[in-house]
Amino acid sequence: MSAHYDVVIVGGGIAGLSLASALAGRCSVALVEAEQTLAYHTSARSARQLIPSYGPAVVQELTVRTLELIAAEDAGRPEPVLSPRSFLLIGDEATVQAEASGLMRRITHAEAMELCPVLVPESFSAAGLDTGSFACNAPLLLEDHRQHAEAGGVDIITGAKVHSAQRLGSGWELGAGQEGFQAAVVVNAAGAWADELAVLSGVEKLGLQPYRRTAAIVEVGHPLPTGCPMVAAADESFYFRRDGEQVLISPSESVPSRPEDAQPFPGDVEALIARLNGITTLGIRGVRKAWTGLRTEAADGVPVVGFDAEAPGFFWLAGQGGYGFQTSSGIAELAAELILAGPGASETAAGPASRTTDALSATRWSIRR
Repeated sequence: MSAHYDVVIVGGGIAGLSLASALAGRCSVALVEAEQTLAYHTSARSARQLIPSYGPAVVQELTVRTLELIAAEDAGRPEPVLSPRSFLLIGDEATVQAEASGLMRRITHAEAMELCPVLVPESFSAAGLDTGSFACNAPLLLEDHRQHAEAGGVDIITGAKVHSAQRLGSGWELGAGQEGFQAAVVVNAAGAWADELAVLSGVEKLGLQPYRRTAAIVEVGHPLPTGCPMVAAADESFYFRRDGEQVLISPSESVPSRPEDAQPFPGDVEALIARLNGITTLGIRGVRKAWTGLRTEAADGVPVVGFDAEAPGFFWLAGQGGYGFQTSSGIAELAAELILAGPGASETAAGPASRTTDALSATRWSIRR
């Protein structure tokens, strides 16, 4: 026998969990996750930084809204999710000028060196600073969403990979693990597997592409000072930030991948260490741990949020790329309203919310590869 719900969310990462939290108590919801634990893949491998000046305009808008929503919840938490940590962009004049946007302001070379004294002065000539950026306690945010979802009646089922999905009458029937589900709306929050879930469901895929992104925690001879910003190259060739007495580093690679439990390629971390030891005085001397996540993107680099054009009740919540955590609450708020309103409701809306909905729509012309 299949269990009946208004909404079944497929995927237990930050996208699926934040939506489950936003829908909790407003309709009947089940969340199914293929892995035995929630947030196993990309959501467990985040840089844990929310940067309002990072990404396309609609992403920056959603980031600001996400920060507002999390900050409001932080007021009642014993431990906050957010803590201030500026974001410093470095490079040559032309590249910094091209990449500095939104809430980022240009600063002098001397100001940048004062903020991050481990940089070799000759390694960059221009800098930008986003002081509205925040460190994010990702595990705490994920757990908060899980608790809120379950308190609102959401059923969360792990170890339940979707193996069948079909349109049935006015809704959907899914098989996941050993269980069956029926729902009016199926939410595709399957991350790197979003296109695979679409094909399984008989829905045309969108050409979403997973990309590798590796990071490592390294031991250093000269730790970053307390209050040091997260530092990133304007050409997107690396970033690093303080992690206690260690440092988190990433080569910021964007290498196409198939959906998988990604692992670091041999030599990637070592090559970055050699570079950083040449342009900083960190004195990196060993790797504590390293990992790789997959950032899944649409062709235009903007998340996909909305009902499919041809498959009634099939809702896309995918393609967040590197913006998953920083847009999560804003996107969940929007997605919940769209789902509760039903297909077609956004077509009669007007104003800023409608423009955001159009920019994220699964039917936009720029999405397909």
